[in-house]
Amino acid sequence: MHTLIQNFYNFRLHCLQILDFVLLTKPIRYAMVGLLLPFVCFLVLHFSFPLPALPPFAQIVTTPDGTVLSAFLSADDKWRMKSNLADITPELQKAFIAKEDKYFYYHWGINPFAILRAAANNLLRGKKTSGASTITMQVARLLEPKYRTYSNKLIEMFRACQLEWQYSKAEILQLYLNLVPYGSNIEGVKAASLLYFGCLPNQLSLAQLTTLTIIPNRPTSLALGNAKHHAKIEQARNHWLKVFEKEKVFATTTIADALLEPLVAKRQKSPKKAIHFAYLMHKLFPQNAIVPTYIDIHLQNKVEEISQTYIRSTKPYGIHNAAVLVIDNQSRQILAYLGSPNFDDAAHNGQVDGVRAYRSPGSALKPLLYGLAFDAGLITPKTKLLDVSQDFDGYMPENYNKQFNGYVTAEKALAASLNLPAVSLLNEIGIKTVTNKLKVADFQWIANHEKSVGLSLALGGCGVSLLEMAGLYTSFANGGNYQALQFTPLAATPTSDLLATGKKQKANTLLITNQKTQPATLPLPSPTLPFPDSLQANQQLLSPAANYVINEILTKVERPSELPNSYENNPHLPKIAWKTGTSYGRRDAWSIGFNKKYTIAVWVGNFNGEGRPELTGASIATPLLFKLFNNIDYKTAYQWFEMPKNLDFRLVCAASGKIPNHFCDQIIADYYVAGISTAQPCDHLKSVFVSADEQISYCSQCLPDAHYKQKLYPNLPPEMVLYNEQNMVAYEKIPTHNPTCTQLFSGTAPVILSPANNREFYMDNEQVELLLQAKVPNDVKKLYWYIDDKFYKAVSPNTKTFFKPNKGHIKISCSDDKGRNTDGWIWVR
Repeated sequence: MHTLIQNFYNFRLHCLQILDFVLLTKPIRYAMVGLLLPFVCFLVLHFSFPLPALPPFAQIVTTPDGTVLSAFLSADDKWRMKSNLADITPELQKAFIAKEDKYFYYHWGINPFAILRAAANNLLRGKKTSGASTITMQVARLLEPKYRTYSNKLIEMFRACQLEWQYSKAEILQLYLNLVPYGSNIEGVKAASLLYFGCLPNQLSLAQLTTLTIIPNRPTSLALGNAKHHAKIEQARNHWLKVFEKEKVFATTTIADALLEPLVAKRQKSPKKAIHFAYLMHKLFPQNAIVPTYIDIHLQNKVEEISQTYIRSTKPYGIHNAAVLVIDNQSRQILAYLGSPNFDDAAHNGQVDGVRAYRSPGSALKPLLYGLAFDAGLITPKTKLLDVSQDFDGYMPENYNKQFNGYVTAEKALAASLNLPAVSLLNEIGIKTVTNKLKVADFQWIANHEKSVGLSLALGGCGVSLLEMAGLYTSFANGGNYQALQFTPLAATPTSDLLATGKKQKANTLLITNQKTQPATLPLPSPTLPFPDSLQANQQLLSPAANYVINEILTKVERPSELPNSYENNPHLPKIAWKTGTSYGRRDAWSIGFNKKYTIAVWVGNFNGEGRPELTGASIATPLLFKLFNNIDYKTAYQWFEMPKNLDFRLVCAASGKIPNHFCDQIIADYYVAGISTAQPCDHLKSVFVSADEQISYCSQCLPDAHYKQKLYPNLPPEMVLYNEQNMVAYEKIPTHNPTCTQLFSGTAPVILSPANNREFYMDNEQVELLLQAKVPNDVKKLYWYIDDKFYKAVSPNTKTFFKPNKGHIKISCSDDKGRNTDGWIWVR
């Protein structure tokens, strides 16, 4: 071990002696100093005078394949669009390098041979005949424009060395192609390609890209897009094509085709597709030169074309605006986004983004209510619900057609969009339960106004956006599971070309959390957008079983008259589930549909809030929905949602939707979930003791010893009794109770409907009378009204009774023939 250490020490000593000898040798020492000193000077200058910042880019919003949807001028009002490395095709590289700097890959920013050649030519001819600028030197000049003097040329050369030190050759070429001038305010190959040839750089023909190589040196005298210059441009282009052929840059056959291609170039408008969506991305990602999205340009074009044509047909009715969203159900990506049919229609507020504007949803939230009621075990599709006039603490909603239907099944109530059953279910579920679910689904108006939301929520008494509604219905297409819609990839596109900050660094991701934007013309505040970076975990709004049942119900809605009534009649028309909504005053028409593949949300109306008699979801919005589905998903193979394993069928009584009792004679099948759906036995009939002639009914206290029997009668709630009486619906009434019975009855006391309790009435005419009305059970035959504890009148339950009130605080009392009583108070002023 000692010997090994001694040998290592001797080796180290010999190495140091050799190094000392080398450093003490003057020629070697001077040579090393001569080599290191310029490099050290360069580093000092490099850090003392860093490269100028990159100029700002015009932002472009793109589709997944790179197609530009819309573009926005840069901060210095230039059309300077950023090209990524992937945009620069080999042909584009070869053409520019062959023309501008054929030794680009062999020098370090400065080509000394080119400088000597240019100096010799200029001296011999007494004027400037050729330049020596490399592509890197041109980039330096474009980054820091200066007058062309010898001193500035030296600065330019120094900057070129800095560029070579800081960037790769590919990145320098990218910089050049991003900054090269094309006249007016157009800079860069991408901007020139789009604005002169209407395509991306990677779609240019050889003739077109050769044209783009010759313009930057003479952007004024060879003004592309100016017809009078085209002959000169074509001549110069053909000259360089022949040079390329001579130098074997491109194949002879390719050159021959390019020489025959006519020059077709004119200044075009910047792209303006999905402009409302692009505006939103522009505001949310102001620092990104390129904002990638999931918009499908073919779908977007279809949506715009169909919607524009459709709205022309509604304009004679005074209906001018529409908004549409198309969502991919599997990925939740937004594939098409139409804020309004015509952005430039100033007369009808075309710049308003109808996708984000808050409007009343009408009945479009009802599927969620019914789904929650199913999950709570309150209903199944065949459950009978009351569609009759009801007073919910002073709130008395009506149906759209002002008519009531009595008993209806839950599935019919939802399919027909009846109002009373929905309000009744909301009252039973609880408003808080529904608003909590809507907050989970990113309904911002609900989150901000939760305390002011009432039972009118079931009928559209809130603010929602088409964006929020599309997200909700997309969850229906995903088993009740909610995830935020996807606008753009999860993170900003990594800066793989390392040009975002002008220096090499790790790619950054962009986090967007709860940002709000608001165009000046937006009628209501824009909702917070749930961007992918701030997504919550998946949220289950409805169970898969409840969701499936709701979807099945929503396929049974009557379709527009111009379309087939069922999927089976036309296999090319997609089977979809959909729901409509019409806001109060007919200001908003909604129709939102979905199948396995897509969710399409449609809103039609006027941005100024003007209502129209024809404006309903079924008649105005649904035809547009089906036109879109018929064009977008016309040939998709038939697929539908799979029934969850915990969802099954059972037999129920057709009269109530409950488990059949011994008296039920009509049995039907119904969906249910074991342990969740109610197992209550049917009670649509009840047994009553009656006399042999069925004229008198008895209770257990007054039941005689003989001459009586038991009979089944309809077990109707007071609301249904009142409905039958008012609408003259025949039903079997329970006979009058034994008049000699002294038993006081428990059970439901009369419910005073009019006048409503604790209400104020202002009378300017002493002759005005108030209606006295109450609802009672089926077995009540007589009502007794009292005003301020004084008997007023005895009437049958279906008789309308009026009285003239005095001013002041008045007590109203109603008793039935069973001794049950209800009191109420009103103020008359």
